[in-house]
Amino acid sequence: MQQDVAQHLVVSNDSEQALIHWLTLNQVPRFGVSRWLKFHDKYNMSLAALLSSSAKDLEGFGFNQQQVTAIKKPDNEYVDSSLRWLNDNEQRFLIHFTHSKYPYLLKQISSPPPLIFGYGRKDLLSNPQIAMVGSRNPTPQGKENAKRFAHTLSEHGFLVTSGLAMGVDGFSHQGALIGGRSTIAVLGTAIDKMYPRRHIKLAEDILVNDGVIISEFSPNTPSRPENFPRRNRIISGLSLGVLVVEAAIKSGSLITARYALEQNREVLAIPGNIQNKLAAGCNLLIQQGAKLVTCLEDVLEEFPTICQVVESSFKDKLQKNSSQSLASDKLLDSVDFEVTPLDIVAQRSGIEVTDVMSKLLEYELRGLVTSVPGGYIKLGEK
Repeated sequence: MQQDVAQHLVVSNDSEQALIHWLTLNQVPRFGVSRWLKFHDKYNMSLAALLSSSAKDLEGFGFNQQQVTAIKKPDNEYVDSSLRWLNDNEQRFLIHFTHSKYPYLLKQISSPPPLIFGYGRKDLLSNPQIAMVGSRNPTPQGKENAKRFAHTLSEHGFLVTSGLAMGVDGFSHQGALIGGRSTIAVLGTAIDKMYPRRHIKLAEDILVNDGVIISEFSPNTPSRPENFPRRNRIISGLSLGVLVVEAAIKSGSLITARYALEQNREVLAIPGNIQNKLAAGCNLLIQQGAKLVTCLEDVLEEFPTICQVVESSFKDKLQKNSSQSLASDKLLDSVDFEVTPLDIVAQRSGIEVTDVMSKLLEYELRGLVTSVPGGYIKLGEK
């Protein structure tokens, strides 16, 4: 029923007044989008009409005293502060459930957020996405897998969505950003409180590369431990599928996988050594029916129709960008077809060693070079 009603309400209202109505509704305890849709289906009443109803009528509809008070005497400072935050910077956005830019897939889950606070390009929220999640303390192989899969998925036109947390989340965002592509981060904190603090630079890089950072929590919302598992439903809800890179059995990543199953999303997992506790969650998911993933093709074959669309859109652009960059690439020219030490590459190209290492990782992912003991070897310009 929710999906039918949601589609019925898709007649968008992007006015500020509609936003104020949703900011008011968001204050009503135990009355989220799901209950609002059921109410609308039963009474065929607009949100504006509901909020202007008398206390007596609201009680007749079944609202308790706490809910009636929240509707009739809303916290106007919450509304005003949210609007001030929105209007303070043109890079910010705030969209409600019936806004034209509210992502379609997120509308289909059982408990979609009434409001999405965000920075960046809100239009990207409806683009094809693959969520990537995993341990906050991954093994070296887990870090490498996160970066490699995120990068190759981005190369094939998918947006990588994750939670900006330490570990696999962060490495997934980093991998997606290689080559200047976009990624989406979903916070478990207030939109104005980037967490963890050490990922503030990563958050800045996401926005510089036309990415998106969102949260369902308004500015100044206190941080609570339970908000982090709660945000996982948004990560999976935005996405076509969830790729679990490396995770223990008791972890937030498996919570995200459970949400994905409930939301009828694909669940995919990278297997690991049976002696590695951080691989136990992935191995369990595979035992329970998740798609075993060892390479990019394992992911892509789960979304053949989507792949045809995104690849046709991105293929020409990627080929053009690749040929233009390689035609005048001093760094790649500085790597020989035999072992070339890193310091020699930096000296020849005139680029700082730290930048050389980052760029060579991108080239390694693209199959242009390979790292070997003592340096790098050029594989050929593909």
